[in-house]
Amino acid sequence: MASSVSRPVIGITTYLEQAQCGVWDVRASFLPEVYFSAVTRAGGVAVLLPPQPSDVDSARDIVSRLDGLIVTGGKDVDPARYGQEPHPTTDEPRRDRDALEDDLFGAAIAANLPFLGICRGAQMLNVHQGGNLIQHLPEVIGHDHYQKGGGTFTTMDVAVDAATHLSRIVGDRVTGAQMYHHQAIDTVGRDLVVSARTADGVIEGIELTTVDFGIAVQWHPEETSDVDPRLFDALIEAAHHYRSRS
Repeated sequence: MASSVSRPVIGITTYLEQAQCGVWDVRASFLPEVYFSAVTRAGGVAVLLPPQPSDVDSARDIVSRLDGLIVTGGKDVDPARYGQEPHPTTDEPRRDRDALEDDLFGAAIAANLPFLGICRGAQMLNVHQGGNLIQHLPEVIGHDHYQKGGGTFTTMDVAVDAATHLSRIVGDRVTGAQMYHHQAIDTVGRDLVVSARTADGVIEGIELTTVDFGIAVQWHPEETSDVDPRLFDALIEAAHHYRSRS
């Protein structure tokens, strides 16, 4: 059994960046509060997973202690992972984080552990499954509305495919989805289906058909989880079911 407590344990991947706190200016693992607040508000226990050396066995050990997983937003995935050279606008790679999250997806899928990918997490899932990414979306769609910069989210409506798991959670449309991405899913990876798009045709949701709960969205539901907690509620419900079977 992955957990002996009444609330399911949800692992959440984190950022490893240079950070300042008081007199300290050091590399540190951190995560915006909205992510773990969304989990605790939905009834889960949040456990933060810092970037660290990983392999198949260590990822399996981490997953064995969880009831669910969230792979969060952050810097761009290394283009080398999907066979491309970096675009001038692509972030410097965070290879330690890429490696851990790739291993975690592999272990979670093998264990049928419920997972939710958010923004970079959706891109990482697609790359894990052999897909690739559009490295700079404005060059394809002709505008920068998905990421205007300055840490300010923009809002767009997202249409959801009625035949998907995502639709059963949020219905046929998400109004005012919070966007902050200059990259997007291009070729969809194996065993993935597209579950949501914007009016521009940009893929905003994918889900894995080989697991019970494997959903990833390109927008940021944690930013509005206080008013629309449905994705996090659904993850916690799936985590309860997972634990009861373990």
